[in-house]
Amino acid sequence: MSLAFAWIVGVYLGGMPLGELLAAFPTQLFVTLVGVTLLFAMAQVNGTLARLSQRAVRLCRGQVGLIPIMFFMVALGLATIGPGNIATAALLAPTAMAVAAQAGVPAFLMAIMVGNGAQAGALSPFAPTGVIVNGIMGRIGLPDAQWQTYLNNLGAHAALAFGGYFLFGGWRLFSKVALADGAVVARAEAMEWRHWLTLAIIAALIVLVTGFNSNVGMTAIAGAVLLSMARAADEREAIRRMPWNVILMVSGVTVLIGLMEKTQGMDLFTSFLARVSTPGNVTGVIAFVIGVVSVYSSTSGVVLPAFLPTVPGLVARLGGVSPLALASSMNVGAHLVDMSPLSTTGAICLAAAPAGVDSRDLFNKLLAWGLSMSVIGALVCWVLFR
Repeated sequence: MSLAFAWIVGVYLGGMPLGELLAAFPTQLFVTLVGVTLLFAMAQVNGTLARLSQRAVRLCRGQVGLIPIMFFMVALGLATIGPGNIATAALLAPTAMAVAAQAGVPAFLMAIMVGNGAQAGALSPFAPTGVIVNGIMGRIGLPDAQWQTYLNNLGAHAALAFGGYFLFGGWRLFSKVALADGAVVARAEAMEWRHWLTLAIIAALIVLVTGFNSNVGMTAIAGAVLLSMARAADEREAIRRMPWNVILMVSGVTVLIGLMEKTQGMDLFTSFLARVSTPGNVTGVIAFVIGVVSVYSSTSGVVLPAFLPTVPGLVARLGGVSPLALASSMNVGAHLVDMSPLSTTGAICLAAAPAGVDSRDLFNKLLAWGLSMSVIGALVCWVLFR
């Protein structure tokens, strides 16, 4: 539907050449989703993820409630040291969602923990989104706010992720120790050569992405090719298990958003902000508006590059507003909604859901979470950055 509407509106109503419209297709995102889901589908098919899941439960001493918290902390640490939120979610979500299925953790709870853990580290000065944001903030007169920006985002995500985790039933999981009967620990199966090879390739992927800035999608595809050549996994079965509907949905929506950018739809939001805001409410208003846009759009590639440059103009027109407060509201408001399945992090968590999980139900819950964060994020930003 997104591709069809973009074609009709862009080409036949807007007079845009088809090639210009198709240039908005997110090739980078498509390759990332295909590569990572293929590699981890192969890891699922050959039994590696199941064995890893069993050992993750052991690591938490069978305390099921600690497993999502463990993945939050791992995702935060990994995103902070370099790969950023998207790559971290792509690297960890398949394992985290497989562990959730094995340990009896609801898929939605695991998704908000591992996804928000990755989002919490998104604005690290070493992460791609942090580099983009800090570069823009330097150009608008805020060159020394890197760590403040990072900590603001981390604090908001941690508070809301843990709040949601316990509010939606995470506290009940602490009464489940090793699935109540020790069965998961007892069922830990032996690792074979194909499992060690798969883990080695996943570890190499993490090292290459983290330490050598390798493209996560292409590196994952190369890893999948190695597994196929070694006959360590059935690639045909893995391809059948890939969530093609999710991959195509996210790509199509991105094309439609690209059309909105090209037709100057973002400029309408900037004008709207100046009209409806006052110095007393602007941080909440701007967090809400940018959150609504970011629900279905790329935060680092579209939303923040489009909105952050408006900070000096808004400060000049409204007066009495801190530029750092405005920028912080934009950064936090844009990232809090990214667990929407129409955004990359949410889409990756949805795509990583193993067989047996109701993907439609998970989609609806993640969408409701993402949309609600536009309102909750606005309130948080209004309180914190007044």
